[in-house]
Amino acid sequence: MKFWVGTTDNAWFKYQSKSGHDEVNFWQPNGAVAYKGLEPGSLFLFKLKKPHNHIAGGGFFVRSTELPLSVAWDTFGPKNGAASFSSFANSIRSIAQSEAKSDPMIGCTVLTMPFFWPEGLWIREPLGWSGNIVRGRYYDSTLQDGASLWAQVQERLGSQAVFDVSERRFGEPRLVTPRLGQGAFRVLVTDAYSRRCAITGESTLPVLDAAHIVPYAEQGPHAVTNGMLLRTDFHKLFDLGLVTVTPDLTVQISSRIREEWFNGKAYYRLNGSRLASIPKQENQRPSPAFLQWHNEQVFRP
Repeated sequence: MKFWVGTTDNAWFKYQSKSGHDEVNFWQPNGAVAYKGLEPGSLFLFKLKKPHNHIAGGGFFVRSTELPLSVAWDTFGPKNGAASFSSFANSIRSIAQSEAKSDPMIGCTVLTMPFFWPEGLWIREPLGWSGNIVRGRYYDSTLQDGASLWAQVQERLGSQAVFDVSERRFGEPRLVTPRLGQGAFRVLVTDAYSRRCAITGESTLPVLDAAHIVPYAEQGPHAVTNGMLLRTDFHKLFDLGLVTVTPDLTVQISSRIREEWFNGKAYYRLNGSRLASIPKQENQRPSPAFLQWHNEQVFRP
């Protein structure tokens, strides 16, 4: 199995190692890295820059994408590795080729279940690593250098039960099922809906939200099938029960908008229409069971 060792900014690592976050954004200033050989759940290791030159932790790959700097902050906040938006923006603009842009696109690699080792557990620069590597490189657990590195990682993580280390399969690499956080949920929903509002088709990304169908507070999962990408106003109306989507993906607008607010013409035009944007992959489309729950428990006709 392939896994990735990524060149990691030392200041980013230091901040994240003290955070206790359930997910992190491993960002790149000039666009996303295409991890063609990396499947969701694959191991992603942090290799520090000089003077450390050691592998000091890692996480598990969810997705790589591009977002405007402002949306990346709205999505991940301090999970970007900075305490404030201004600090985050300054870090990117100091090295980005597009630093003149007010809201440049940046690469976002979403990692879940991050881990950070104390210095005594750091792994020396692995075999096959070259000093001219800028972003990172793949390792293969079936080859000598990859197998050696994998064994050292497993030794450090075995007690954390993120790998299957049963007697029968001890030492064999297996993909981890990622536990998605709020940021990963937003990224996956955004890309599943091709960055367009499910109801209106709007594609202005800063005003689009990843909405839970069954709220997280009501035990709704951070799963693409429990989400829809909605324009901010529709997100609010959806949460208030003034808009819903039926299991057959038809939009329903509550009569209460007119009764309580004496308006709503822009919304009623969409009543009875089919969703404007639907995920191409069937396994990413909204769950009929979750939609039925919203129709029965939240929507106010």
